[in-house]
Amino acid sequence: MSAARAWVARPDEAETVAALLVEFRDHLDHDWPSANAFLASVERLLEDRDAEFLLAACDDDSPPEGVLQLRFRFSVWTAAPDAWLEDLFVREGARGAGVGHALLALAVQRAGERGAKRIELDTNEDNDVALALYRSNGFSERSKGGEGRDLFLGRSLD
Repeated sequence: MSAARAWVARPDEAETVAALLVEFRDHLDHDWPSANAFLASVERLLEDRDAEFLLAACDDDSPPEGVLQLRFRFSVWTAAPDAWLEDLFVREGARGAGVGHALLALAVQRAGERGAKRIELDTNEDNDVALALYRSNGFSERSKGGEGRDLFLGRSLD
């Protein structure tokens, strides 16, 4: 069997990306956004220069089993783009096959190609599997430097 492979999703793969994101939604036990809303959002973001979706498969002969959403924004602190890993999902049956690692490797590569000085993400502190994946790929709670841990904070506006 070949190693897992990842690629940048093309506009004609919008339905595949959206379907994987719907599976992610279901995995998180949510019922919104709808499948149609996901597809519309994916189609819109595929047209946005500052957004990319990455897909990955277990090998050259397998369909996509994982998806990663990567966003870019310019930072006054680095005078360069920052990359934000917004979503990463791998189907349960493909976990442990290198799909997540392939997605992260390509995300880091794409961020570097875009001139980003850092790539960041958030995940739940109790998500041990995700934390192990991220840490094994060089991510830490100290991407901004300094003495303390970086914390992700948010506030709902609805």
